[in-house]
Amino acid sequence: MGTLQELLDRLWLDYSTLNPQAHRIHDLLESRGESIVNDHIAFRTFAHEGMDIRAMAAPFLSFGYRLGGQYEFTEKKLTAVHYQHPDPLLPKIFISQIHLDRLSAGARSMLLGLINQVPRDFLARWDWCAGGRPWKVDFTTYEALERESEYAAWMSAFGFRANHFTVFANALRSFPDLASLNLFLKANGFRLNASGGEIKGGPDIYLEQSSTLANEAEASFKEGARTVPGCYYEFARRYPMPDGALFQGFNDKSADKIFESTDRKAR
Repeated sequence: MGTLQELLDRLWLDYSTLNPQAHRIHDLLESRGESIVNDHIAFRTFAHEGMDIRAMAAPFLSFGYRLGGQYEFTEKKLTAVHYQHPDPLLPKIFISQIHLDRLSAGARSMLLGLINQVPRDFLARWDWCAGGRPWKVDFTTYEALERESEYAAWMSAFGFRANHFTVFANALRSFPDLASLNLFLKANGFRLNASGGEIKGGPDIYLEQSSTLANEAEASFKEGARTVPGCYYEFARRYPMPDGALFQGFNDKSADKIFESTDRKAR
Protein backbone atom coordinates (compact mmCIF):
# COMPACT_ATOMS: atom_id res chain seq x y z
CA MET A 1 0.00 0.00 0.00
CA GLY A 2 1.32 3.40 -0.94
CA THR A 3 0.91 6.75 0.79
CA LEU A 4 -2.00 9.16 0.72
CA GLN A 5 0.08 11.74 -1.15
CA GLU A 6 0.99 9.16 -3.79
CA LEU A 7 -2.71 8.41 -4.30
CA LEU A 8 -3.65 12.09 -4.47
CA ASP A 9 -0.84 12.77 -6.95
CA ARG A 10 -1.91 9.85 -9.12
CA LEU A 11 -5.53 11.01 -9.10
CA TRP A 12 -4.49 14.54 -10.11
CA LEU A 13 -2.25 13.31 -12.92
CA ASP A 14 -5.02 11.12 -14.35
CA TYR A 15 -7.66 13.82 -13.94
CA SER A 16 -5.59 16.66 -15.40
CA THR A 17 -4.53 14.49 -18.34
CA LEU A 18 -8.18 13.77 -19.12
CA ASN A 19 -9.12 17.39 -18.39
CA PRO A 20 -6.32 19.69 -19.64
CA GLN A 21 -8.48 22.75 -18.90
CA ALA A 22 -7.42 22.25 -15.25
CA HIS A 23 -3.79 23.01 -16.16
CA ARG A 24 -4.84 26.06 -18.19
CA ILE A 25 -6.90 27.40 -15.28
CA HIS A 26 -3.99 26.80 -12.89
CA ASP A 27 -1.65 28.71 -15.19
CA LEU A 28 -4.07 31.64 -15.45
CA LEU A 29 -4.58 31.84 -11.69
CA GLU A 30 -0.89 31.45 -10.90
CA SER A 31 -0.06 34.23 -13.38
CA ARG A 32 -2.06 36.50 -11.05
CA GLY A 33 0.02 35.35 -8.09
CA GLU A 34 -2.59 32.93 -6.78
CA SER A 35 -1.87 29.67 -4.96
CA ILE A 36 -4.45 26.95 -5.62
CA VAL A 37 -5.90 25.02 -2.68
CA ASN A 38 -7.98 21.92 -3.44
CA ASP A 39 -11.32 21.89 -1.60
CA HIS A 40 -12.47 18.39 -2.54
CA ILE A 41 -12.11 15.50 -4.98
CA ALA A 42 -15.27 13.82 -6.29
CA PHE A 43 -15.73 10.22 -7.41
CA ARG A 44 -18.55 8.25 -9.03
CA THR A 45 -19.25 4.57 -8.52
CA PHE A 46 -21.97 1.90 -8.39
CA ALA A 47 -24.00 0.88 -5.33
CA HIS A 48 -22.82 -2.70 -5.85
CA GLU A 49 -20.98 -4.99 -3.48
CA GLY A 50 -17.22 -4.52 -3.58
CA MET A 51 -17.34 -1.22 -5.45
CA ASP A 52 -19.83 0.88 -3.50
CA ILE A 53 -19.11 3.99 -1.45
CA ARG A 54 -17.84 2.00 1.51
CA ALA A 55 -15.41 0.01 -0.63
CA MET A 56 -14.14 3.06 -2.50
CA ALA A 57 -13.67 5.00 0.73
CA ALA A 58 -11.57 2.28 2.40
CA PRO A 59 -8.09 3.64 1.55
CA PHE A 60 -9.06 7.16 2.59
CA LEU A 61 -10.41 5.90 5.91
CA SER A 62 -7.15 4.05 6.48
CA PHE A 63 -5.35 7.39 6.08
CA GLY A 64 -7.43 9.05 8.79
CA TYR A 65 -10.46 10.39 6.89
CA ARG A 66 -13.78 10.32 8.75
CA LEU A 67 -17.43 10.63 7.73
CA GLY A 68 -18.50 14.23 7.21
CA GLY A 69 -22.02 14.07 5.71
CA GLN A 70 -24.54 12.01 3.75
CA TYR A 71 -26.66 13.15 0.79
CA GLU A 72 -29.59 11.97 -1.33
CA PHE A 73 -30.30 12.71 -5.01
CA THR A 74 -33.64 11.02 -5.59
CA GLU A 75 -34.23 12.13 -9.18
CA LYS A 76 -30.77 10.99 -10.29
CA LYS A 77 -31.01 7.69 -8.34
CA LEU A 78 -27.88 8.59 -6.37
CA THR A 79 -26.68 8.71 -2.80
CA ALA A 80 -23.42 10.28 -1.68
CA VAL A 81 -21.11 10.69 1.29
CA HIS A 82 -18.29 13.08 2.02
CA TYR A 83 -15.25 12.41 4.18
CA GLN A 84 -12.83 14.88 5.68
CA HIS A 85 -9.44 14.65 7.34
CA PRO A 86 -8.35 16.22 10.64
CA ASP A 87 -5.67 18.02 8.63
CA PRO A 88 -7.64 20.93 7.08
CA LEU A 89 -5.10 21.24 4.27
CA LEU A 90 -6.11 17.85 2.87
CA PRO A 91 -9.00 17.81 0.38
CA LYS A 92 -12.39 16.47 1.32
CA ILE A 93 -13.44 13.29 -0.50
CA PHE A 94 -16.94 13.23 -2.04
CA ILE A 95 -18.13 9.82 -3.29
CA SER A 96 -21.49 9.29 -4.99
CA GLN A 97 -23.03 6.02 -6.16
CA ILE A 98 -25.85 5.14 -8.54
CA HIS A 99 -28.39 2.58 -7.36
CA LEU A 100 -28.99 -0.04 -10.04
CA ASP A 101 -32.24 -1.17 -8.43
CA ARG A 102 -33.72 2.29 -9.04
CA LEU A 103 -33.03 2.15 -12.79
CA SER A 104 -35.03 0.50 -15.56
CA ALA A 105 -34.48 -3.20 -16.18
CA GLY A 106 -32.67 -2.36 -19.44
CA ALA A 107 -30.21 0.09 -17.88
CA ARG A 108 -29.64 -2.23 -14.93
CA SER A 109 -28.83 -5.11 -17.29
CA MET A 110 -26.36 -2.99 -19.27
CA LEU A 111 -24.55 -1.85 -16.13
CA LEU A 112 -24.39 -5.37 -14.73
CA GLY A 113 -22.84 -6.40 -18.05
CA LEU A 114 -20.03 -3.94 -17.35
CA ILE A 115 -19.69 -4.81 -13.67
CA ASN A 116 -19.43 -8.52 -14.46
CA GLN A 117 -16.33 -7.79 -16.56
CA VAL A 118 -14.40 -6.34 -13.61
CA PRO A 119 -11.51 -8.72 -12.74
CA ARG A 120 -11.36 -9.85 -9.12
CA ASP A 121 -7.79 -8.65 -8.74
CA PHE A 122 -8.82 -5.14 -9.86
CA LEU A 123 -10.95 -4.56 -6.77
CA ALA A 124 -8.30 -6.20 -4.58
CA ARG A 125 -5.96 -3.28 -5.31
CA TRP A 126 -5.84 -0.63 -2.59
CA ASP A 127 -5.91 2.13 -5.22
CA TRP A 128 -8.66 0.88 -7.54
CA CYS A 129 -10.47 4.22 -7.13
CA ALA A 130 -7.80 5.50 -9.55
CA GLY A 131 -7.83 2.38 -11.72
CA GLY A 132 -9.80 3.68 -14.70
CA ARG A 133 -12.18 1.55 -16.76
CA PRO A 134 -11.82 -2.22 -16.33
CA TRP A 135 -14.41 -3.23 -18.95
CA LYS A 136 -15.15 -2.95 -22.65
CA VAL A 137 -18.26 -1.13 -23.79
CA ASP A 138 -19.85 -0.23 -27.11
CA PHE A 139 -21.01 3.25 -28.02
CA THR A 140 -24.61 2.14 -28.50
CA THR A 141 -24.65 1.08 -24.84
CA TYR A 142 -23.23 4.46 -23.82
CA GLU A 143 -25.96 6.25 -25.79
CA ALA A 144 -28.69 4.02 -24.37
CA LEU A 145 -27.50 4.66 -20.82
CA GLU A 146 -27.23 8.38 -21.50
CA ARG A 147 -30.92 8.55 -22.38
CA GLU A 148 -31.76 7.37 -18.86
CA SER A 149 -28.80 8.50 -16.74
CA GLU A 150 -25.95 10.75 -17.80
CA TYR A 151 -24.16 9.61 -14.65
CA ALA A 152 -24.36 5.94 -15.69
CA ALA A 153 -23.19 6.79 -19.21
CA TRP A 154 -20.16 8.67 -17.84
CA MET A 155 -19.29 5.69 -15.64
CA SER A 156 -19.54 3.33 -18.60
CA ALA A 157 -17.08 5.44 -20.59
CA PHE A 158 -14.54 6.38 -17.90
CA GLY A 159 -14.82 3.94 -15.00
CA PHE A 160 -13.19 4.56 -11.64
CA ARG A 161 -11.25 7.81 -11.37
CA ALA A 162 -11.64 11.36 -10.07
CA ASN A 163 -14.65 12.96 -11.74
CA HIS A 164 -13.56 16.43 -10.70
CA PHE A 165 -11.24 18.43 -8.47
CA THR A 166 -12.32 21.70 -6.85
CA VAL A 167 -10.60 25.05 -6.32
CA PHE A 168 -11.17 26.44 -2.80
CA ALA A 169 -12.18 29.97 -3.82
CA ASN A 170 -11.70 31.39 -0.30
CA ALA A 171 -7.94 31.00 -0.77
CA LEU A 172 -7.90 33.18 -3.91
CA ARG A 173 -6.78 36.70 -3.00
CA SER A 174 -7.59 38.57 -6.23
CA PHE A 175 -11.24 37.51 -6.52
CA PRO A 176 -13.58 38.97 -3.90
CA ASP A 177 -16.37 36.54 -4.76
CA LEU A 178 -17.31 33.62 -6.98
CA ALA A 179 -19.06 35.88 -9.49
CA SER A 180 -15.79 37.71 -10.27
CA LEU A 181 -13.97 34.39 -10.67
CA ASN A 182 -16.66 33.18 -13.06
CA LEU A 183 -16.36 36.36 -15.14
CA PHE A 184 -12.60 35.84 -15.33
CA LEU A 185 -13.01 32.24 -16.46
CA LYS A 186 -15.56 33.15 -19.15
CA ALA A 187 -13.37 35.99 -20.39
CA ASN A 188 -10.63 33.40 -20.89
CA GLY A 189 -12.84 31.12 -22.97
CA PHE A 190 -14.16 28.63 -20.41
CA ARG A 191 -17.81 27.63 -20.58
CA LEU A 192 -19.61 27.28 -17.26
CA ASN A 193 -22.40 25.00 -16.13
CA ALA A 194 -25.47 27.24 -16.08
CA SER A 195 -27.95 24.61 -14.84
CA GLY A 196 -29.70 26.21 -11.88
CA GLY A 197 -27.62 29.35 -12.49
CA GLU A 198 -23.88 29.70 -12.84
CA ILE A 199 -23.59 29.96 -9.05
CA LYS A 200 -25.35 27.25 -7.08
CA GLY A 201 -26.15 27.99 -3.44
CA GLY A 202 -25.30 31.15 -1.51
CA PRO A 203 -24.28 32.54 1.87
CA ASP A 204 -27.63 31.46 3.33
CA ILE A 205 -26.57 27.79 3.01
CA TYR A 206 -22.91 28.65 3.72
CA LEU A 207 -21.71 27.34 0.35
CA GLU A 208 -21.49 28.62 -3.22
CA GLN A 209 -20.39 26.41 -6.10
CA SER A 210 -19.77 26.85 -9.81
CA SER A 211 -18.04 24.70 -12.40
CA THR A 212 -16.85 24.54 -15.96
CA LEU A 213 -18.67 22.32 -18.41
CA ALA A 214 -16.79 19.06 -18.82
CA ASN A 215 -14.20 19.14 -21.57
CA GLU A 216 -14.61 16.85 -24.55
CA ALA A 217 -12.47 13.76 -23.99
CA GLU A 218 -11.73 10.76 -26.16
CA ALA A 219 -13.00 7.41 -24.87
CA SER A 220 -12.49 4.02 -26.48
CA PHE A 221 -15.53 2.01 -27.52
CA LYS A 222 -15.87 -1.25 -29.41
CA GLU A 223 -16.78 0.77 -32.51
CA GLY A 224 -13.67 2.91 -32.09
CA ALA A 225 -12.79 6.14 -30.30
CA ARG A 226 -15.52 8.71 -29.65
CA THR A 227 -15.42 12.16 -28.07
CA VAL A 228 -17.76 12.55 -25.09
CA PRO A 229 -17.94 14.83 -22.01
CA GLY A 230 -15.10 13.93 -19.65
CA CYS A 231 -14.13 15.79 -16.46
CA TYR A 232 -14.76 19.33 -15.25
CA TYR A 233 -13.31 21.77 -12.73
CA GLU A 234 -15.37 23.03 -9.79
CA PHE A 235 -14.99 26.17 -7.66
CA ALA A 236 -16.33 26.34 -4.09
CA ARG A 237 -16.65 29.29 -1.73
CA ARG A 238 -17.48 28.47 1.88
CA TYR A 239 -19.00 30.75 4.53
CA PRO A 240 -18.84 30.71 8.34
CA MET A 241 -21.74 29.24 10.24
CA PRO A 242 -23.32 30.98 13.28
CA ASP A 243 -20.69 29.40 15.54
CA GLY A 244 -17.95 30.98 13.42
CA ALA A 245 -16.67 27.70 11.96
CA LEU A 246 -16.36 27.49 8.19
CA PHE A 247 -19.00 25.18 6.70
CA GLN A 248 -17.37 21.95 5.51
CA GLY A 249 -20.33 20.04 4.07
CA PHE A 250 -22.34 20.07 0.85
CA ASN A 251 -25.89 20.91 -0.21
CA ASP A 252 -28.02 18.29 -1.98
CA LYS A 253 -29.81 20.79 -4.26
CA SER A 254 -26.62 22.54 -5.37
CA ALA A 255 -24.65 19.32 -5.87
CA ASP A 256 -27.53 17.95 -7.96
CA LYS A 257 -26.95 20.72 -10.51
CA ILE A 258 -23.15 20.37 -10.37
CA PHE A 259 -23.54 16.75 -11.52
CA GLU A 260 -24.93 18.13 -14.80
CA SER A 261 -21.53 19.54 -15.76
CA THR A 262 -20.94 16.29 -17.68
CA ASP A 263 -24.34 16.30 -19.40
CA ARG A 264 -24.17 16.60 -23.20
CA LYS A 265 -27.61 18.26 -23.17
CA ALA A 266 -26.08 21.20 -21.24
CA ARG A 267 -23.94 22.13 -24.24
